[in-house]
Amino acid sequence: MSISLNDLRILILADDPLARAGLAALLAQQPGCQVTGQAPANADPAAEIDAARPDVVVWDLGWTPEDALERLAELGAPPVLALLPGGDAAASLASQAWRAGARGLLNRNAAPEAILAAAHSLAAGLIVLERGLASDLLLPAAPDSAAASLVEPLTPRENQVLQLLAEGLTNGAIAQRLAISEHTVKFHVNAILGKLAAQSRADAVMRATRLGLILL
Repeated sequence: MSISLNDLRILILADDPLARAGLAALLAQQPGCQVTGQAPANADPAAEIDAARPDVVVWDLGWTPEDALERLAELGAPPVLALLPGGDAAASLASQAWRAGARGLLNRNAAPEAILAAAHSLAAGLIVLERGLASDLLLPAAPDSAAASLVEPLTPRENQVLQLLAEGLTNGAIAQRLAISEHTVKFHVNAILGKLAAQSRADAVMRATRLGLILL
């Protein structure tokens, strides 16, 4: 397959070597996709990202995802598409992966075409959720719990930053869009996380969506 500079660059993380190699082979066959790296998730994800320079990380959490979720929570950009095991625990794992910062959630048996389409959506700043998980994650909270989730009202500027967070923009891109410094953006993001009692940017987007503060 010929490689274009416009191909989506993907890093694959998975502890299962067979799953990792199989996923890499399947995605490499898809047009518009370049697998720039693959590694076990128990390696140093940040180092792998520096080496592969991906647009999106596809992270197969495997059948025992607890350790992977801890490492996922320590990761920043680029956006992560988490592949989840099925079963009764799927909804709980999806919620944990979302709070840890994943912006895309699919079942690990999803077709390669679906994975690539989701990865393109994440690279464009969108959020992708498996149909069966979306209602659980984005269902509006009851009024009492919603009020409790907002420690204090957001300022107009914080609302602007929050909307841009929901679009998947980095601090640098938000700074350019609003004509403010990255330091100021970081200050606003920290304030948003605190007011929403959120653990990550993705968690803040989820909580704000439940509160009706943003529309995805």
